[in-house]
Amino acid sequence: MGRDLSALFDPVSVAVVGASDDPAKYGHAIAVQALRADGRRPVHLVNRRAGTVLGRTAAPSLSALGEPVDLAVVSVPAAGFEDAVDEALRCGARAIVAITAGFAETGAAGRARQHAVAERVRAAGAVMVGPNCLGIADNTTDLFLASDSFTPGGVALLSQSGNLALELQLRFRPHGLGFSRFVSLGNQADVTLVDLLADCARHEGTRAIAVYAEDFGDGRAFAEAAAEAGKPVVLLTAGRGDASARSAQSHTGALTTSADVVSAACRDAGVELVATPRELTVVLAASEGARRAAGRRVAVLTDGGGHGVIAADSVETAGLTVPELAEPTRQHLREALWEQSAVANPVDLAGMGEQDPGSYATTVAALLAAEDTDAVLMTGYFGGYAAAEGGLGGGGTALADGEREAARLIAARHRATAKPLVVQSMYPESPSCRTLAAAGIPVFAATEDAARALLATAPATARTGFTPLPAPAAPIRRTGYLETRRALEAAGLAFPAAREIRDETQLLAAAAEFTGPYVLKALHLLHKSDAGGVALNLAGPAELLTAFREMHARLGAPSYSVEAMADLTDGIELIVGVNRDPRFGPVAMVGLGGILAEALRDVAFSLAPVPADRAESLLRGLRTAALLDGVRGRPAVDVAAAAAAVETITTFAAEHPEIAEIEVNPLLVRPRGVLALDSRAVLA
Repeated sequence: MGRDLSALFDPVSVAVVGASDDPAKYGHAIAVQALRADGRRPVHLVNRRAGTVLGRTAAPSLSALGEPVDLAVVSVPAAGFEDAVDEALRCGARAIVAITAGFAETGAAGRARQHAVAERVRAAGAVMVGPNCLGIADNTTDLFLASDSFTPGGVALLSQSGNLALELQLRFRPHGLGFSRFVSLGNQADVTLVDLLADCARHEGTRAIAVYAEDFGDGRAFAEAAAEAGKPVVLLTAGRGDASARSAQSHTGALTTSADVVSAACRDAGVELVATPRELTVVLAASEGARRAAGRRVAVLTDGGGHGVIAADSVETAGLTVPELAEPTRQHLREALWEQSAVANPVDLAGMGEQDPGSYATTVAALLAAEDTDAVLMTGYFGGYAAAEGGLGGGGTALADGEREAARLIAARHRATAKPLVVQSMYPESPSCRTLAAAGIPVFAATEDAARALLATAPATARTGFTPLPAPAAPIRRTGYLETRRALEAAGLAFPAAREIRDETQLLAAAAEFTGPYVLKALHLLHKSDAGGVALNLAGPAELLTAFREMHARLGAPSYSVEAMADLTDGIELIVGVNRDPRFGPVAMVGLGGILAEALRDVAFSLAPVPADRAESLLRGLRTAALLDGVRGRPAVDVAAAAAAVETITTFAAEHPEIAEIEVNPLLVRPRGVLALDSRAVLA
C-alpha cells in the first residue's frame, strides 16, 4: 500500500514556522497561502519574535501553542532547522514540509546533516518532504502550503522545479486543465518521488500524474510504481544526454546513454515520456478524456489543401497513418459534400465551409462513424468565422452563427462516440473552438501539437512490466576473458571449444584436441580486435603457430586462447550486454553485433533481467530485424534460441551487482541454436 501520507495532504492542523510579514521571505508567501484555508483546519503562525504576522498573533515557538500540531512547515535559516524539526516532532507533528535549504545540495557535510534529520523524522513515525523544497498544495483538501495558488483540476504535479509549475499553470488554462496536487520534491531526504507517485495513484481526486524529475533516486522503483499506477503518468526529465557513456569500457557501455535507459524504463512501464513543458501539456490535454483509439488510422479533415498536407505529414511523423479511406466512406462523403471536395484522405472541404459551416459538423460525424478510421484530426480555419476579430466576415454574421452551431453539433457528436477527435485551428481562442474545448475536444494552435495529442491517444505499446531482480549470487572476483566465459558457460550459454596456452608447446597440444580451423586470441586485453589480438580462420596447426609467433612478438600477452572457429556462413552476429545504471540498476542492450556494433548502432534496451518473450520483442523491433527471417536466399535464424540466450546473459548480470558492464559480442545466431564467440566483463 505504500507509506501513509494522509498527514501530509489532509492534516488536522497546520503550523508555519518562520511565518513573516516581510514579503521578501518565503515564510511570508507560505503564510499568506496557508491562511486561505483557515476555515478548513486550524492554521498557526510561528515567529521567534512573536508579535503579529499578517494581522494575526504569532507564537514564539511551536511549544508555546499549547496544543499538538499535525503538519509543520519549516521555513527558517539553516542554522535553526534541526531545532525546529525536533520541536515539531515533540509537539506531535506527523508531517513536515521542509522549505529550508543548505543540505545535500551543498556537499558532504550538508548531506550528513540531512540524513541525520531524516533518520529522526522516521524514528518518530513522521514523514518529511524536502528539505530545499518549495512547498505542497492539495486542492481537494484545501491545503495551500506553496508560494502560489494552483487552479483546481485532476493533474497531480510532482516537480523538482517551482518555476516549471508556474509555466504549466499558464499552459494548462486554455485546455481546462488544473491541479489536484502540487509537490515540490526538494532533496527527497525522506518522502521520495516513488512514495508520492504511489500515493497520487491511490488519490481519488487525481486523474493523471505529471512528473518533472532530474534525479529519480531509485529509478527502477519509480518505473515499477508508474506501471502499477493505473492512471496516466507523464514524465518530463532533464539530463538524458550521453555523458554517462564517456567512461564506458565496453561496446554496451559506450552505446548506452541515460536517454536510452529512461526511454526503455518508460516504455516498459507505460509512461508517456516528453521533452518540453509544452509537450507535457499536449499529452495531458489528450489524456484528460481518457479516450483511446482502437488503431493508428487517422482521418484528416481540412478546409485548405496546405493545412491538410502539413497535418498528414505531422501525423505520419508522429508514427500514425493517414490511409486512403475505403470506398463506402468516400461515397458517403461525396453525397454530403460538393463536387470540388476531396474525399480520399485528407478530406478537403475545398471552400464549402465558407458556404455552409455545417459541412464541418457533417464531415466530422461521417469520419467518426466510419469503420476505417480510428481517430480524426480537423485542421485549418475553423474558428475564424466566429472569432471576435480577424475572422472572415467578423463575429455576428450568418457564417459566425453557422460555425457556432457546427461547433455545438461537433461537440454533441464527440460525446456520442469513443473515438478521439483533435482540432488544430488558426483561431484556438475563438468562441467556436472554446465550445469544442469545453466539450473535452483538445484544441491546439500548432499542427505538430495536434499530431502529438493523437499519438497519446493511440493504442499504447504493450507495457511489459519488469522482472524482479534475482537474489545476488556469489560475487565474481576476476573478470578476465576466460573467467567470464566459464561463468557464462556455467549459466547455460554455449561457447566454442577453447584452451588457454602460454607457449608453443601448449599451443600445439591444444590444436591436437580439436580440429581446425582455429581462432587465436591474446588474453588480458579488453578490446582484443582493436589491438590486433584476434586471428581468425587459421586452417591448421602450422597457420596457428605462425599467427601465435607474430602476435606474441607484437603484443607479448601473458597467455592466449586457442578456440574452434565457428561456421559463420548462415549466421547473424548479435551483441547482448548489460550496463549497470546508478539509478535504474542493470540495463540490457541487444542489437546487431560483431565489429559493426558501434558503427550501425541498431540496438534496443530494457531493464534487466529480460525474459525470453520480451527479448524476442526487442529483437523483432530492430531496424535490421528482417535479417533474422532470412533475406536474399539466406536462411532464417533461430530467434527463439537468441531470445533464450538474452535471458541467460541478462539474468546472470542481474545476479552479479559487482559487475558494472558485461557483454557477449558476437553472439552468433544460426538456423539452429546460438554460439557465444566472445565475452567481456568489467567489475564495478
